Amino acid sequence: MKIAKKVFIYIIGLFFMATGVTLSIKSQLGISPLNSVPYVVSVITGIDQGHLIIVYFSIFVLGQFLILRKDFKPFYVIQVGFLTLFGYFVTFTKFILFFQPPDNYILQLALLILSIVSLALGLVLYLRADIMPMPAEGFVIALQKIIDKEFYKIKYIMDTLLVVLSTVLSFAFLGELDGVREGTVLAALLIGRTMGIIEKVFTKQIKALINFMEK
Repeated sequence: MKIAKKVFIYIIGLFFMATGVTLSIKSQLGISPLNSVPYVVSVITGIDQGHLIIVYFSIFVLGQFLILRKDFKPFYVIQVGFLTLFGYFVTFTKFILFFQPPDNYILQLALLILSIVSLALGLVLYLRADIMPMPAEGFVIALQKIIDKEFYKIKYIMDTLLVVLSTVLSFAFLGELDGVREGTVLAALLIGRTMGIIEKVFTKQIKALINFMEK
């Protein structure tokens, strides 16, 4: 029963994160560094972004295996199941949030803010469930085994490289910059801080959630 509750909260967290990804796309102000690559590839190829996310994050799981080797636990493969669900959540939220992206910059900023809040809330929920990290975070943790750096430093470098990659792909195949804008920078700067605000403002509710999962 305890693990079922944790999985339930974890999945809710994934849904909020998927909603955040879709809202960032609708804002047209750029999406988070981590999701910029599958977005640009989706625009280039026409393949559904949700399906590309599954393949994209599977590469991070493979990366964990190549780095950890014998230390790679069999249950880590469960990440593939969760990321598949996340990919379908992205597709589903794009279906239910079918409105046309606004042209008004204020409305675009509003959608971006909602995106950041949704992503931050999703991260708080899935991390509090404490089942396992998503593939990208798991890859950073694996890199810590061979690179003597703090988590946030490796994550920052990885995010920077992903933005560079998506920028190169965008210019090479589209002839213009797509998916990487001020929203990408704001997401990188504000998601972590928004998580902190959520945990501070909703301290009692989060404690109640933890108690719910532990019973």
